[in-house]
Amino acid sequence: MLRASNVSFGYEHGARTVLDAVTLDVPRGRVLGLLGPNGSGKTTLLRILAGVLHPGSGTVTLDGRTLQTWTRRDLARRIAVVPQETHTIFDYRVLDIVLMGRYPHLGPFELEQPDDIAVARRALAQTGTAALEGRAFTTLSGGERQRVVIAAALAQTPDVMLLDEPTAALDLRYQLEIARVLKTLNVNHGMTLVVSTHDLNLAASICDEIVLLREGRVLAHGPVADVLTPATVRALYDVDADVQYHARAGHLTVVPIGREH
Repeated sequence: MLRASNVSFGYEHGARTVLDAVTLDVPRGRVLGLLGPNGSGKTTLLRILAGVLHPGSGTVTLDGRTLQTWTRRDLARRIAVVPQETHTIFDYRVLDIVLMGRYPHLGPFELEQPDDIAVARRALAQTGTAALEGRAFTTLSGGERQRVVIAAALAQTPDVMLLDEPTAALDLRYQLEIARVLKTLNVNHGMTLVVSTHDLNLAASICDEIVLLREGRVLAHGPVADVLTPATVRALYDVDADVQYHARAGHLTVVPIGREH
């Protein structure tokens, strides 16, 4: 459905290449993780997959059509983006924030209708934030904000959701809560997810496939159990790690042991 083919990108002419010949598929109904150290190109790749940036070379297609042939409105109905941080200038209520996800479905100067409000409330329910509907967004905790932003993306009724570091700066409880929400959206609602993250254990717990990026190049791409190994963790981060299946957790776990000398 969503495919990047031989994508390369640099922010300025003659500048360092941020992405170098990246090819990947985002299978429908699956969770794909993007893993890599800072500066590896994860966020840039997400922006290119969203159509916000255009590749310097190569193509990104949705259902066989290059993203450039889609209008911004039509693309926003198919692909939603959850940024790492969300800031608001005004003191919006939670319901207002989620209703912003309905904008791609509204005509010029058209106001939200009861059906749009119903979609927004359903998205709040799916992310466990229905009780926060009347709260000011700025009064929420970090974990609550992130779930509300995911609800706003859900209100777009997209086929694909792209998430940039969805658990960054959250405490352990909210990390687990966001992981649960994302897994539920995928398993119960068929949502296709692309998750950029530094958290190897998050990726192992929710992803079907992972892509390892280093210096803008794909080191490996495939099922989690095949790709997430001590050797690939070492190649990606220069860190020795113990990678084992944890029966109680039900997925691989990664324990860093120390840096390579």
